[in-house]
Amino acid sequence: MYRSIAAIQEALLSGKTASTLLEEHLSRIEAHKHLNAFTEVFIDSAREQAIKVDQKLKEGRAGKLAGVIVGIKDNICYRGHKVSASSKILSGFESIYTATVLQRLIDQDAIIIGRLNCDEFAMGSSNENSALGPVQNNWKANYVPGGSSGGSAVAVSAQLCTVSLGSDTGGSVRQPASWTGTFGIKPTYGRLSRYGLIAYASSFDQIGFFTNELADTKLLLELTAGADQYDATSSSKPYPTQLTIPERLKIGVLSECLSHPGLDPEIKEKLDHTLEKLKSAGHQIVEVSFPYLDYMVPTYYVLTTAEASSNLSRFDGVHFGYRSADAKGVEQTYVKSRSEGFGPEVKRRIMTGTFVLSHGYYDAYYTKGQKVRRILKNRTTELLSQCDVLLSPTTPTTAFEINSVKDPIQMYLQDIFTVHANLTGNPALSIPFGIHSNQLPYGIQIMARDFEEELLFHTAQTIHDTIC
Repeated sequence: MYRSIAAIQEALLSGKTASTLLEEHLSRIEAHKHLNAFTEVFIDSAREQAIKVDQKLKEGRAGKLAGVIVGIKDNICYRGHKVSASSKILSGFESIYTATVLQRLIDQDAIIIGRLNCDEFAMGSSNENSALGPVQNNWKANYVPGGSSGGSAVAVSAQLCTVSLGSDTGGSVRQPASWTGTFGIKPTYGRLSRYGLIAYASSFDQIGFFTNELADTKLLLELTAGADQYDATSSSKPYPTQLTIPERLKIGVLSECLSHPGLDPEIKEKLDHTLEKLKSAGHQIVEVSFPYLDYMVPTYYVLTTAEASSNLSRFDGVHFGYRSADAKGVEQTYVKSRSEGFGPEVKRRIMTGTFVLSHGYYDAYYTKGQKVRRILKNRTTELLSQCDVLLSPTTPTTAFEINSVKDPIQMYLQDIFTVHANLTGNPALSIPFGIHSNQLPYGIQIMARDFEEELLFHTAQTIHDTIC
């Protein structure tokens, strides 16, 4: 199949049509239905797009993504197509507009093949919380792919599409990227428009990409970055930012991550070995302290559940989506529709967030959480003024078996290394790093200063050249 945009372009140059490429992918999706990666395949509209792309190719006016097959996470809006955030409460809802990031890909003649399974409302670290059932990791049967963008990760890893869109609120692109052997980026907060992304926690959410090649990640960011009149939080900073890339990198390694008791020994050994090779190649490796690791996950869940409680209040069984058939009267419509429409994890987070924002607890939790967030940002800025990038494992372990993690707190701790970038807004990239003896992949995470994604890519290439 076609692992990359370059492979698609090569196939087109060799005489294949976009329509032929699409049909090959549709066949492959059908053959991999057991993975449960797709919530819906847009067969008819994708075929229509492919015909238009073929015409443009004939006329020599096709865009940079002509023939590229794109999957979208089921919380990204696409006009005239259903979107449900993999939740019962949005069953049957059809979007009346297209997300800005998605539209920018369509404008470059990408073919949108379908929507991809995810944890309900992007709340989860394993893709077991979907109302449509769990996604299977394509590397190993009965293992999770990570979450919440598990379907997006698996679709790219299994080559059911060329690239995919996900969203990253606390690691929901980078963590599944680590567990499926793909590249996953969370750009700087504001680098990409959030217009058309169903909100979970608005000050954390960012659309990101899954790819099999670093060059594809760079191209997607180049084509989608920039200000958007529909999103006041989007940045007008040009991309790529003009940076002076140092010939020899100064890489800060977070000592608390390396010494974390939950870090798999094999991952630590591979990281230590790679750091030695980087040092031998002339790069400076500096162990730096970030003493707030144990505070990040609690702070993240205090703040994100508060925002989720507010954002999800719009799903009420009145305006759109699921409405309980047993409801009689206004109060019952709200209570029954929300009780039946939301899954257990979403209800847990709504209730937690409502408590955090309630009278008498707001200052004790929400206000204090915001103060901790500022401390985290200040310390991260300080570290990145001393180093070019910060390095850590993306995840402490490889993927686990479906239904093996029962405790919600243990599930939340799966994001221990990834929530950092969302709390501070910094760009972060997970790159494939190795295959464990258990035959499952894992990644390494690079974090840079705000709007310095180009430095992330340069570092990723440097590390790739070092370990290969």
